[in-house]
Amino acid sequence: MTAPALQIDNVSHSFGAVQALKDVSLTVPQGGFTALLGVNGAGKTTLFSLITRLYSNRSGTIRVGGHDLRCEPSRALARLGVVFQSRAMDADLTIRQNLIYHASLHGIPGRLARPRIDTVLAQVDLADRADARVTALSGGQSRRAEIARALIHRPDLLLLDEATVGLDVKSRAEVLALTRRLITRDGVSALWATHIMDEIDPADDLVILHRGEVLRHGPARDIAGAQGLTRAFLDLTGVAP
Repeated sequence: MTAPALQIDNVSHSFGAVQALKDVSLTVPQGGFTALLGVNGAGKTTLFSLITRLYSNRSGTIRVGGHDLRCEPSRALARLGVVFQSRAMDADLTIRQNLIYHASLHGIPGRLARPRIDTVLAQVDLADRADARVTALSGGQSRRAEIARALIHRPDLLLLDEATVGLDVKSRAEVLALTRRLITRDGVSALWATHIMDEIDPADDLVILHRGEVLRHGPARDIAGAQGLTRAFLDLTGVAP
């Protein structure tokens, strides 16, 4: 059987006396889109920091493509592409220069990096902007360039932490549509962290995270029920998204 793209079992994490995550478990299937919904402070970024080993998990297990993050960190991280909430591109360089640099960090030589860059820029509809400086890009274009950066080493799983923050409605829709297209067309899996209800479709796999705990995990339509997702979220958490 194929291992899930991401398997998290019983993970907790604390900052001193403050417990940020409490016994979190969730699964992202291969070729699936899972939305991680929570208000600011729910623990989404802490969870992403554990998955990417910015923090080390001391409890529970995290597996990426079946590889245990603590036992096989290199193999696990090699299957992972990340779009953090904060911008990661060098604004003074062109998109192509940023991608060449990022490819080198993954040990991809120039002769292989060049065609890969052409491929990922076509995937994110930025082939005609390859030599534009990041400072010349719109917010939506910049986000798509960051997705291209995350794809350069051909990961199986994308983590996107509030990838649409600061974008206008049109750009937000384009970035979300692009992520869904990568799943259906290219077989990538995605964990999409957000606090925006409109970014979740009824058919989506949904995890509701609140104060470090998973309150519900399942199809969004089942969690929403007849009352709708906003009402269901409010009933579960006691706060408006």
